[in-house]
Amino acid sequence: MHALFEEAGKFMAGRILSEAESSAQVELDSGKRVKVKAAHILLKFEKPAPAELLREGQAVAATIELPLAWEFAPEDEFGFADLARDYFSANATLAEQAGALFALYEAPHYFRRAGKGRFKKAPAEILQQALAAIEKKRLIQEQIVAWAEELGRGECPQPIREQLYKILFKPDKNAPEYKAVVEASRATHKAPLDLLTQAGAIDSPYQFHWKRFLFDNFPKGTGFAPVTAPQPPADLPLAPVQAYSIDDSQTTEIDDALSVQGLGTGTVTLGIHIAAPGLAITPGSAIDQLGRNRLSTVYMPGYKITMLPDEVVQIYTLDEGRANPAVSLYVTIDEATLEISGTETKLERVPVAVNLRHDQLDHIVTEAWLADPSIEVENTPQALLERREQLSFLYRLAQKLKAQREVVRGKPETFNRPDYNFRLSGNDGAEPTGSETVSISTRRRGAPLDLIVAEAAIVANSTWGGLLADHGVPGIYRSQASLAPGMKVRMGTKALPHAGIGVKSYAWATSPLRRYVDLVNQWQIIACVRHGKTAALAAPFKPKDADLFSIISSFDAAYSAYNGYQAGMERFWTLQYLRQNAITELDATVLKEGPGGSFLVRADSLPLVLPVLGAQGLPRGARVRVKLGEIDDITLDVNGTLLARLDDAAQEAAPDAEGEDDEEATAGPIAIAVDVNEAEAPAPAAAGH
Repeated sequence: MHALFEEAGKFMAGRILSEAESSAQVELDSGKRVKVKAAHILLKFEKPAPAELLREGQAVAATIELPLAWEFAPEDEFGFADLARDYFSANATLAEQAGALFALYEAPHYFRRAGKGRFKKAPAEILQQALAAIEKKRLIQEQIVAWAEELGRGECPQPIREQLYKILFKPDKNAPEYKAVVEASRATHKAPLDLLTQAGAIDSPYQFHWKRFLFDNFPKGTGFAPVTAPQPPADLPLAPVQAYSIDDSQTTEIDDALSVQGLGTGTVTLGIHIAAPGLAITPGSAIDQLGRNRLSTVYMPGYKITMLPDEVVQIYTLDEGRANPAVSLYVTIDEATLEISGTETKLERVPVAVNLRHDQLDHIVTEAWLADPSIEVENTPQALLERREQLSFLYRLAQKLKAQREVVRGKPETFNRPDYNFRLSGNDGAEPTGSETVSISTRRRGAPLDLIVAEAAIVANSTWGGLLADHGVPGIYRSQASLAPGMKVRMGTKALPHAGIGVKSYAWATSPLRRYVDLVNQWQIIACVRHGKTAALAAPFKPKDADLFSIISSFDAAYSAYNGYQAGMERFWTLQYLRQNAITELDATVLKEGPGGSFLVRADSLPLVLPVLGAQGLPRGARVRVKLGEIDDITLDVNGTLLARLDDAAQEAAPDAEGEDDEEATAGPIAIAVDVNEAEAPAPAAAGH
């Protein structure tokens, strides 16, 4: 005697060895013996052989027309043998009964299971919905296959083009567009990014990087809804100074300006004047929400996305020729010793006489020019000549302040590498297309004008950080416990030392038009100025305010993403510079061992770090000549091959300030992680470097 039974959702048949009231021992064709519950046995038979019955039953099941079987089925619960007799004949064979069982079991949209071998026909309306869903799924699958075939032929269907960035970076793995890319990737044995690139899905490398950044950070676009810019208080006193800013020519959000009074009297007052949108923008307002959503201005070569609408920026930027609302820090300094004897913070309107542009003046304002009044430089602007004595004093003060900080730091600040400035010709400040001609110039770190502005900002940020702490008003601080390797700068609400800068506390407050944390700190500083000892009660943010921690977390993430994009775009334009100027070889300095047996080197005259083969055994700091390989504008990748060593002996590279060397040495091509499940696509599922 044989038995057909169901076990764990599968139908099996075998020879019955023994039988009890509730179970039976059954031997399968494989020789395996299983214990089967009596309720699971659906048919008992002498002939045919078990394997033959299963085979014949499957063949019969394939012939059963399910719509017709559904019509034949009774309204009440029924058994499979009952349907076989209704569908075939009253004398339905074992194969026909088994076929009915298999067909019913495999068609849950027509027949619901009501027990072992028992079924109930689905209601008509439910059946129609199920059939419609099955048809839809069939059509979608056909579409997936068609799209995959198009991709394989090097053509990109429009729906996939429209979903490109979602497919690559935040895929919905149930979406047909995603499945088509996976199918095509598997069929062509190409990584999805390579597949889509070859299919023409990417309009241009620049647009790829730009749209990816917008997809991740500005999914609703970069425009602002119309706003009414709040006006500053009308009763602000007018400061008795003539201030001037020092910025790059492309700067439109001018946050800071300086003034000097009392030269020649023995006591000098340095004014550090910061744009004051915090005097009118209130926490929780519509404009505040705009700033809090963006958290910072985004910079990139030739373009920027501002944190605040232009209507707001134009009111509070420290433009020349007008009196601008400002939070001013006045620092009293002994003219002979350059020692600071006192500070005072005021809310006022500050007349700005001129906006100096350091990229136009750095070649004039040198150490020698500041030290020797007899030195003349052709075409020196009159506005600069009028402030020569002040700038000379400020430079001596900046050098003194830097030296004092270095004592606290325990080692000098070093500026081993220049800053690089990118200029694009042809876009006139509009969104670049990627086809512009790029020029790259250098600017020495620690140049006089740069040092003057930097030290003034440090004085303001550290002084105001202490002011907040003294008044018990929380702020957002940057701190660093020590200069030990791996000790990072952190943001928090406590006034802790910043070892890298060499100050007791440091709160960003000098760029409120460009960084949201500076605006938050400005609100808190304004409360201290207006309310004195009761400032903690009046400040917008109270101690242990959960909102402050939320702002810190959001800012850290956004600022990191924005800086990463800026670095990526600077690398993109550096690679374009190589191509536009037909540069195939360059001189570089060995940094450290890189991936795949290569060594990372830094170009001597460009902001470029790249892996080079053939540099094994060369020490850190060795200077080499490198031949460049092909440039990949999508991954921002370029490799090199060692041509020659340029120095004779091993040279140790001087470590950069605050560990920047190691951090920047790891910078390189942008990682493009294509999130395609490797289990679904045996072909390489990611393109990244």
